[in-house]
Amino acid sequence: MEKFELNSKFMLRALELAKLGRGRTNPNPMVGAVIVKDGVIIGEGFHKKYGSLHAEREAILDCKQKGNSTEGATIYVTLEPCCHYGKQPPCTQAILDAKIATVVVGSRDPNPLVAGKGVKILREAGVNVVEDFLRDECDKLNSLFFSYISSGLPYVALKYAMTMDGKIATVTGKSKWITDERSRSYVHQIRSHFGAILCGINTVLADDPLLTCRPDDFKTVESDRSDEDFDLPIYEKTARVILDSDLKIPLKSRIVKTASETRTIVVCAKRGAESGENSIKEFESRKNALKEKGVEVLEVECVAGDGKNSKKTDAEQVLRLLAQNGIDSVLVEGGGEVNFSML
Repeated sequence: MEKFELNSKFMLRALELAKLGRGRTNPNPMVGAVIVKDGVIIGEGFHKKYGSLHAEREAILDCKQKGNSTEGATIYVTLEPCCHYGKQPPCTQAILDAKIATVVVGSRDPNPLVAGKGVKILREAGVNVVEDFLRDECDKLNSLFFSYISSGLPYVALKYAMTMDGKIATVTGKSKWITDERSRSYVHQIRSHFGAILCGINTVLADDPLLTCRPDDFKTVESDRSDEDFDLPIYEKTARVILDSDLKIPLKSRIVKTASETRTIVVCAKRGAESGENSIKEFESRKNALKEKGVEVLEVECVAGDGKNSKKTDAEQVLRLLAQNGIDSVLVEGGGEVNFSML
């Protein structure tokens, strides 16, 4: 077998392993690692969940548990090894301690804490490093993470259904189903590929939705799409985000009632002294009542609203705040106003 084909075989195996962490590593990337000696895999691993051992350390541990020496071996890793202390110590040090001779890297890490520093440390220590091997395939695996870490904003997609003449609701503002069961089944499949589903308070007040992933509700509907078609991670639990400037969301709404089961974030507009003492007290009371139900309440600076005490949230501020709270991707399922604000 040619050297390129052999290297490809091992990196593709590392990619397979990385995908096993789907939905559990966020907001970290999915990473897989394979350790090879004399053309044979002697250890392998992947990043299993956020906060756990990184792929390189998992692979090295696998070698130790099997009684295989890593000295002089080659490690294939889908992402540049980290070189900083976070939830885990640097993988560069683990590689050096394991006396691995060659590191074959797929993607470059855009995280400013790494961004080439991992490769530099390894090379300065005498390790042979091969960069950008099957980079396109490795980048594709974590395209969402790269967008999130580079921009400081979640990856955003907008989902809505409209009639052929561009309408999304009746003239009275009431929504009606304009899609069939297959389309609705597809929506629940899409939802599982995003860190959060976002809508505005008007949607909550009008429809009292759950905003959860419920593919089991459509078991009898045939889907012509597989999860592999999306090129996005699959989340074990998709969060819910409600844009509710004035905290109008009812405590009896299905979203609030299930906040203890599914992460729920309500984003509201900050209240200043100009709002008046009574208004602030009422606002704080509503905020505390939501928190008691398990709802996370995040506040952002507001822009002018429609009425005297009405406020509106700014879309970019909202997205930055969500990113700071670990939301790396958002599926927007709002009405016309929310959809427009995200464009």
